[in-house]
Amino acid sequence: MARPESAKWEPMRTAPRDGTLVRARVRATEQGPAEIDTVRWARSARSGEEGWVANDSDPFARVVYAEVELSGWMPLPSQRPGARPKKVAAPEPSPPDEIDGAGI
Repeated sequence: MARPESAKWEPMRTAPRDGTLVRARVRATEQGPAEIDTVRWARSARSGEEGWVANDSDPFARVVYAEVELSGWMPLPSQRPGARPKKVAAPEPSPPDEIDGAGI
């Protein structure tokens, strides 16, 4: 899927800090290679600390990135109906004598 030219990596200092989900480039470290993650800016209710929280974090073991761990951000892909891939036709149903692997 081609990205529009306007979709480019921006510096993290310009990323929205209102809880909006964005894509972020995570720098490589001794723990692993560079990767892309979906994050949002959040403040801890307990400590008041702020940071970039991974969207798929467990509530009891949050993955939080410091700003220096991220090298850039971009908005998530569009959710507009015209930008979604076309629906794939459903597969043809199996003949009645081949249900649940009976025809094997």
